[in-house]
Amino acid sequence: MPHPPLKAVTLTHVRYQKGDQLGHFLAWVSLVPVFISFCGFFCHIMFRRELQGFFFAIGLLISQFINEVIKTSVQQARPETCVMLEMCDSHGWPSSHSQYMFFFAIYFTLLTYKKIGVLSRNQMWIAGLVVWPMAVLTMYSRVYLGYHTVAQVFAGASLGIFLGGLWFWVVNSLLRCYFPMIEDSSFGRLFYVKDTSHIPNVLKFEYENAIAARRHSSYKRNE
Repeated sequence: MPHPPLKAVTLTHVRYQKGDQLGHFLAWVSLVPVFISFCGFFCHIMFRRELQGFFFAIGLLISQFINEVIKTSVQQARPETCVMLEMCDSHGWPSSHSQYMFFFAIYFTLLTYKKIGVLSRNQMWIAGLVVWPMAVLTMYSRVYLGYHTVAQVFAGASLGIFLGGLWFWVVNSLLRCYFPMIEDSSFGRLFYVKDTSHIPNVLKFEYENAIAARRHSSYKRNE
């Protein structure tokens, strides 16, 4: 009795041609969304517990859900190289990697421009020199490695920019007024969830309060 065909977990199963150094580099680049999700957001939520970070992550999840709905509805095939990559059983339009990275890029840029949380306009260079180039590289990697066509990655990038900008407006124009309620809730008090977007310079605020607490006897730790 023949064994059924095996299927790899596609989350990190990125292939490139053996000996292709650029392909090897771009294979790692295409995993940037995974690193952002499991390292960046996990660490931010674990150690900062900022509501802006929570809703940033929720927005990315909603964006990826929308991507899957569109892919299932449109059912546009991947390029012919999908046979070699064993990806022909999934659809290609729009590219979820491109959508993720451009959602992240526009949202991060707006957070920085609006000086929300620990970000400030002095850090706009991070968006210009790191975040946006990484988004473009990720988009390019999906075409170079044969996972998507040019049209599919541009569709993903366009949708990511639109959804990222829309979600930023929803969070900071419609939902932000509920942040104090979340902070005061049982969940907020239990996990020390907070919103610091109303503080002009969060790093300076935390630094000055840490110094003040060190000098106050009631804040001393019991060894």
